[in-house]
Amino acid sequence: MKGTINVQAENIFPIIKKFLYSDHEIFLRELVSNAVDATTKLKTIARLGEFKGDVGETTIEVKIDAKKKTLHIIDNGIGMTEDEVEKYLNQVAFSGASEFLKEYEGKVDDGGIIGHFGLGFYSAFMVSKKVEVITKSWKDETAVKWVCDGSPEFTVTKSKKTQRGTEIILHIDAESEEFLEDQRVEGILTKYCKFLPVSIKFGTRTEQVENAKGEKDEEGNLKKEEVTVDNLINNPNPLWKKSPSELEKEDYTAFYRELYPMTFEEPLFHIHINVDYPFNLTGVLFFPKLAKHKVELQKNKIQLYSNQVFITDSVENVVPEFLTLLHGVIDSPDIPLNVSRSYLQSDANVKKISSHITKKVADKLAEMYKNDRQDFETKWPDMQVFMDYGLLTDEKFYERIQPVYLLKNTKDEFKTFEEYTEHIKGNQVDKDGNTIFLYSNNPEADHGVIQKAEKRGYDVLEMSTPLTAHLLQHFETKMEKVLFKRVDADALDKLIPREDTVESNLTEDQKNILTPMIQGVLAKETFVVQFESLDETDQPMMITQSEFMRRMKEQAEIGGGMFGMSNMPESYNLVVNSNHPLVSKLLIEEDEEKRGAMVQQATDLALLSKGMLKGEKLTRFIERSTELIG
Repeated sequence: MKGTINVQAENIFPIIKKFLYSDHEIFLRELVSNAVDATTKLKTIARLGEFKGDVGETTIEVKIDAKKKTLHIIDNGIGMTEDEVEKYLNQVAFSGASEFLKEYEGKVDDGGIIGHFGLGFYSAFMVSKKVEVITKSWKDETAVKWVCDGSPEFTVTKSKKTQRGTEIILHIDAESEEFLEDQRVEGILTKYCKFLPVSIKFGTRTEQVENAKGEKDEEGNLKKEEVTVDNLINNPNPLWKKSPSELEKEDYTAFYRELYPMTFEEPLFHIHINVDYPFNLTGVLFFPKLAKHKVELQKNKIQLYSNQVFITDSVENVVPEFLTLLHGVIDSPDIPLNVSRSYLQSDANVKKISSHITKKVADKLAEMYKNDRQDFETKWPDMQVFMDYGLLTDEKFYERIQPVYLLKNTKDEFKTFEEYTEHIKGNQVDKDGNTIFLYSNNPEADHGVIQKAEKRGYDVLEMSTPLTAHLLQHFETKMEKVLFKRVDADALDKLIPREDTVESNLTEDQKNILTPMIQGVLAKETFVVQFESLDETDQPMMITQSEFMRRMKEQAEIGGGMFGMSNMPESYNLVVNSNHPLVSKLLIEEDEEKRGAMVQQATDLALLSKGMLKGEKLTRFIERSTELIG
């Protein structure tokens, strides 16, 4: 028999060859998925009692014939009659899977059927100059052979094939001979078919096994011998398809290793997802340890599947952005294999899935906090970057997580916002009724000022993730009359201003005399001299940086340099304590050289306390200090 494929345009094959899929390797995924569907259909009709024969071995085989330059995909599934070949292969975009589901509507669900569009088979022509299909139906009919050379013309003849199932033979074209290489084909199979529900073999491999005859070596151990076994590509029953009740922690850890063999740390915890209404969604998400001082935005660690067929690891439109920090697998038949970014952004099911995943993660975190707070606190340092990212970017996540978000102070004590506000409300409320949360990005560097703050009964938080500047701004907009101030942003008396203020021992004229003396030993473009009326026990001089300007600059650095602020030079204040005896002594010191040395020493001490005295200036400071001691 001869005929013409039923297509609307004669140039459909050049279009298929170039544009059906952006990545030509997808053809193998599509053809193996069709083989899986054929096997699933056979098992379905056998379960329903329509097929009375022996289902037998159902492993799908992929093999290469390098001499003939052919690639073969062989299944023992349902097969096709001549009429079915005419119907399924000769009409582009006719879906046999969809027709099967329609025929058995009410008897089966589509949980195991992969294809729905009917285009997958024709992806074979992206890499082939000719395609042969040899098939024998489960029905008692003669096998047939369908051949097409990439034009709209085809031939169908009788075949001598005796075994049920289908063999697709691709005659690979000259431009696509990479798909005749074992390593390339196995890589594609591993990538896309690793968890397909039917066993897939590609070639063979050798294994060392104990001697079957029981022969032993000189040390009494059973001798090893090499055996050849099928090289199975996939795990047909992956962990996410199982019930959580039948799994142990070790099972999840082993699956994590299967997904990420080059990752050496264990995940902190996992979330097993199993939803069948109002959409279908299964999967396992793992919470990795995140570097505290580095936002590791690796957005390719969650793998998206549809009926166990790999789709993509670019899931930004399926899960909220902050959840892309997680690792794991999401599987939903409600997301088709052939997806585009615009589809994902607009699809209603995808939006529901995204929202549900956010809720599952938030509920899991709240449950951990409630069930074992001590363990939750132990895990907090490895979770905080993720939590910060989520609070900043997802409103619903913020609402669910803010009550269990932990604040850690410099004494390594953890408190929720509610607990912490209660803890500091008596001593850290300013004259305007604002509750002041003091914090440090670097407690070690800020040790001196933290010590002074604690002597006054203040509590200081450690907030040092890369997102801290953004997060503090976010908290301040969400929480009424709460302000965050870095403990070195100003003198302590100015950070939490009171009604009662300390009077200055210096007049404005005296300040005007001292200002040029002090400014003369500093870089004018970096430091501004300002006088503050502080307690005389405070330092004579200290370096501070405006909370607003520093925070804006940090936000700009994380956010890509908004308004050019990330390129702005650093600016600091040199705060002079107008009530310190040393400052008054500068006014009465008549020896100009000695007065200059005193000013230099005092400013250098302020710089040194912030780690800002380096190079030649540090060397001179050490020499000067040695002379003063002498």
